[in-house]
Amino acid sequence: MTGPLLDGHLVVDRAGFRLDVRLRIAAGEVVALLGPNGAGKTTALRALAGLHPLTAGWLRLDGIELDRPDTRRFVPPERRPVGVVFQDYLLFPHLTARDNVAFGPRRQGLSRRAARERATAWLDRVGLGAHAGRRPRQLSGGQAQRVALARALAVDPTLLLLDEPLAALDAGTRLDVRAHLHRHLTDHAGAALLVTHDPLDALALADRLVIVEDGRVVQEGDPGTVTTRPRTEYVARLVGLNLCRGRADGRRVHLADGFTVPTTDRLTGDAFVVFPPTAVSLRPQRPDGDPQPGDDPRPGDPRPDGDRRPGDPRPDGDPPHGWSATVAGVHRHGDRLRVRLTGPVTAAADVTPTVAAGLRLLPGQRVWATVAADATRAYPAGP
Repeated sequence: MTGPLLDGHLVVDRAGFRLDVRLRIAAGEVVALLGPNGAGKTTALRALAGLHPLTAGWLRLDGIELDRPDTRRFVPPERRPVGVVFQDYLLFPHLTARDNVAFGPRRQGLSRRAARERATAWLDRVGLGAHAGRRPRQLSGGQAQRVALARALAVDPTLLLLDEPLAALDAGTRLDVRAHLHRHLTDHAGAALLVTHDPLDALALADRLVIVEDGRVVQEGDPGTVTTRPRTEYVARLVGLNLCRGRADGRRVHLADGFTVPTTDRLTGDAFVVFPPTAVSLRPQRPDGDPQPGDDPRPGDPRPDGDRRPGDPRPDGDPPHGWSATVAGVHRHGDRLRVRLTGPVTAAADVTPTVAAGLRLLPGQRVWATVAADATRAYPAGP
């Protein structure tokens, strides 16, 4: 066939929530579906698996319609060429690892012997051949996850669905299992959809990211584009960036409340500006001479900020741009503290414990925040 292996317009209505997602996945492609809790990720996965029928739209897999409400076409889950790895694995507790993996092939019509041979081969491929006779309670979390993956792949699925497959694992096991999973996803000839809230899993395993919020796709693209050019606050937080939207005028982006962010990127029109929390500095109060919202270009500069070329210094240097902010919260982030700020710019700042102790940061405290122009990136916001 030509075109995507999976082609769907997933529309599902349930309890005051509507999922309306357009989704295409090519053969051999791994797509990660990310979004906050309640965004519709699990609803989309259940619709693809046939566990929740569509309200409208369509779902085609390898050219075959699996679900189309307007023609009353619906293929039940057991007849779909779909393999699913659930978040809690859902292994049959009374069956051995081999028999768990053999269950799908048996349902497809293979003899007991042929199904067990296929299961043994898949357990060998995921490195669990020596554990074929064990029951789920005798397996570690990582081993159970690999049995669940082998069970899903043993039916030779055209579409492989993975629902938070690494969420139940500890950090050390997660790294090992992620490597195993990456290898098997690379070898899988069909389409694969990974539902996750973890950006590391998505970046390590997926060829393309699809971000959903409130049942709608808000951004999609390759990992490099999505992580460097987020288009919503959720995506920005996911990749560890501050995001602002405003109106660009040369090398300045004008935000609400008269605040202006300088940038080395020249743009005109609606624009996003991003900068990392590590680029935000905090002081107890505004230093003399630091610009604030509404300030004009500094005297003696023959060109406004928006017309200065990269590398052009002001007569007295190019200080960071600052604003008055209120501390909304403080929590540990690695070896630093992340400070959430509200004000003309809602942002996060990463500071050292020494700086935090010196400022005595507490919720409600007023501080002066600054970010340098060379730490920001601007790009068109689009519609």
